[in-house]
Amino acid sequence: MNPLKASHRSVFSGLAVAGLLTAVFGGATAHAATPKKPQVLNVAHRGASAYAPEHTMASYELGDKMKGDYIEIDLQMTKDGHLIALHDETLDRTTNGTGQVKDHTLAEIKQLDAGSWFNEQYPAYAKAEYKGLKVPTLDEVLKRFGKNKKYYIETKAPDIYPGMEEKLLCTLKKYGLTSKKSLRNGHVLVQSFSQESLLKMNRLNPDIPLVQLLWYDISGHISDEELNEVKQYAVGVGPNFDKIDRSYVQKVREHGLEIHPYTVNEKADMRKLIDWGVTGMFTNHPDRLREVLKEK
Repeated sequence: MNPLKASHRSVFSGLAVAGLLTAVFGGATAHAATPKKPQVLNVAHRGASAYAPEHTMASYELGDKMKGDYIEIDLQMTKDGHLIALHDETLDRTTNGTGQVKDHTLAEIKQLDAGSWFNEQYPAYAKAEYKGLKVPTLDEVLKRFGKNKKYYIETKAPDIYPGMEEKLLCTLKKYGLTSKKSLRNGHVLVQSFSQESLLKMNRLNPDIPLVQLLWYDISGHISDEELNEVKQYAVGVGPNFDKIDRSYVQKVREHGLEIHPYTVNEKADMRKLIDWGVTGMFTNHPDRLREVLKEK
């Protein structure tokens, strides 16, 4: 990550640090007493994407039914400036369309089938109603679930979508999700692999809790300097779960940051990460994580 300029404002501006962390993550901060029961966020990764086509209303609804704490939404932007829920920059993998999202209008993308691929790839979970599912807009997702649900939103490829952050904030405001009350109650988290995008979000609205996603090419390692840098604008980090260990988790927590590894689908891994002290995790199986958390 690039060094931060000293002039960047902290994400905690205007909100009490301890109060925000407690509200957002449901537990104590790193320096407070350890809660008796682990407070671990259950983030439904692309919805309940093990059982339904990712980033469709069906997947989000199932993740909510399975008691995921957060609906996770990856954002791309259409040619005519609409934010849509889609993981890839291209349409090929999860629709019957082809090409870059940025080269298609919303009307064109709404003509595509975003569900049949799942039935073909995962016949054990195939359902007739998945055929013909549409790619939802962020606006449609927020309208469907409302301001009382919680959303974990990622700005994907912001370098090819100028103005994505402004459009995101405008949409969140439209649904009452940027009010101080909503943010204190943890209704929105914004994450990105792009530090530049998160810093822009911080400048536009320093009250939005941010999470820096991390990826490692060889082995999991993060320095005190990197963690201190992240802490200037974010409340936590999101590492690849199979690149970290107990000491990594403890180091992050000692710096007063939350840690939400991705993407954890096996119960044995969930139990291990909880034992290490993570404060949340992404899973395609929110039902499994709920069962594991009930064990504690």
